[in-house]
Amino acid sequence: MRLDSFLHNLHFDIDRLDPPDWEVDWNDAPLAYKLYRGLPVVPLSAEVPLTLEGREVPGIPALSDIGHFLWYAFGLAKVCQWELVGDGAEQEGGVTHSFRRFLPSGGALYPSELYLYLRVKDLPAGIYHYDTAHHRLVLLREGDFDSYVARALGNRCDVSACFGTVFVSTMFWKNFFKYHNFSYRLQGLDAGVLIGHLLEVAKRFGFSSGVYFQFLDRAVNHLLGLSEQDESVYAVIPLSVEPGMTWFADRGRDEAITASELCRELRPIAHEHYVRSRRVRPYPMLVRMNEASLLESTRSFRQVEGETHENVKGRTVPLPPVNRLSYDLAAACKKRHSPGIDFVLGRVSQEQLAALLREATASFAYRNDLDGVRANSEPRVSLYLCLHHVEGIPDGAYRYDSGAHALQMERPGDHRLSLQQAMTLDNVNLFQPPLCLHPAGGRDHLQTALGYRGYRIQQMEAGMLVQHVLLAASALGMAGHPLLGYDANMCDEIYGIASRGQTCLIQLPVGPYRPASRLEGSLHA
Repeated sequence: MRLDSFLHNLHFDIDRLDPPDWEVDWNDAPLAYKLYRGLPVVPLSAEVPLTLEGREVPGIPALSDIGHFLWYAFGLAKVCQWELVGDGAEQEGGVTHSFRRFLPSGGALYPSELYLYLRVKDLPAGIYHYDTAHHRLVLLREGDFDSYVARALGNRCDVSACFGTVFVSTMFWKNFFKYHNFSYRLQGLDAGVLIGHLLEVAKRFGFSSGVYFQFLDRAVNHLLGLSEQDESVYAVIPLSVEPGMTWFADRGRDEAITASELCRELRPIAHEHYVRSRRVRPYPMLVRMNEASLLESTRSFRQVEGETHENVKGRTVPLPPVNRLSYDLAAACKKRHSPGIDFVLGRVSQEQLAALLREATASFAYRNDLDGVRANSEPRVSLYLCLHHVEGIPDGAYRYDSGAHALQMERPGDHRLSLQQAMTLDNVNLFQPPLCLHPAGGRDHLQTALGYRGYRIQQMEAGMLVQHVLLAASALGMAGHPLLGYDANMCDEIYGIASRGQTCLIQLPVGPYRPASRLEGSLHA
């Protein structure tokens, strides 16, 4: 299959992606976390703070701060148990359980992994993997790699002014075993949700951050000891507490740096790790897409403009002025879950809607190398939404204009039936939640500007916005459920955005909910 056709089918014709005889072998499923064997480990404190409010902003963080940051960002937070109802024939009933983190993941499979380059007190400088299962750091490569990491980022970041650099990777098999080729779309979104959550946690710890979507992939993977047939880094996020930190400088742009020359500076490493699956089936399209997305030279780095929106003649609905939400992120994380069938029909006030949209879009603003030093007022991902039963606002399909803090009417009416008919899986009753949000972006998936790498970047930015919506909803006493089982063309038709070159990237119903019909226990120490 051609790569362009693959990306088209990922979004608009997902039935073409998977073979008709594909069956999920749950008995041979991989672990949701990577386990290295036979390497030095550094235990992290399990006495994590109960709240993230009122924290003093430290200087260079201590090892305990790093541990608390990582636990809130990607640690195992709770265990869930529920009963599976059998059909009396082929499917047996029983009890199952899973370990969950504070952020959602497609199928709770968590294909992303976290690696860190750390230079903090009481810890040897070097490259570490965050062992989620045991809440500890695993030392992969010891040494000072400031210059190497800086050059892999095109000398655009003063890595020496950072106490740490986070690498967000994707392990292809971790959700390919269930979703086959559709996992490529999920992997970008999952990485984005993690990035958005990580940035929000970093703010609570007083860490400044910047996201680099463009870097020399093979050099970074070589540093971490990753096999690109199995796993690849999707984003690099330096962390600093230096007040004068310069992000996305243009130093060295005239001098091309290549991944090949950087790789020659370090000996290769290949550490043993445990997956659990006895048979890892091939995923050639994911490998091809990853190879087509790699950057070999810093001359390939680009900056990308945000989306522009033409004025639509529909009604403009101003939203009431609201301040940014002030909430305890730890409490919002603990309450967050995906309701599924547990949404209940309830009314949302204008103030609640205004606070949700204001907080989600304001917190979504972040430093990144696509914008560089420019202040980009127009993001590459827009927010559309269908409303029903919102006080004082007519039912309809709208676009949220964050600059004007207003809703732009795209099409009046109650669109819940159309939204339900567009669902390819009947796992959520969309007649219940009063809000159904659709982050949207260009139908070319940034390919014109960034080639095949643009697709995964667009998915990551959509995932980041989704996580900011979910956190804001949780702070307001509501919940959201990210969905990909929908017909994109039908949803695009509701807003009339296909003719403007845009498409809905993910579906996110939000609203009141009842307690989940399962047992949950916190793993908080």
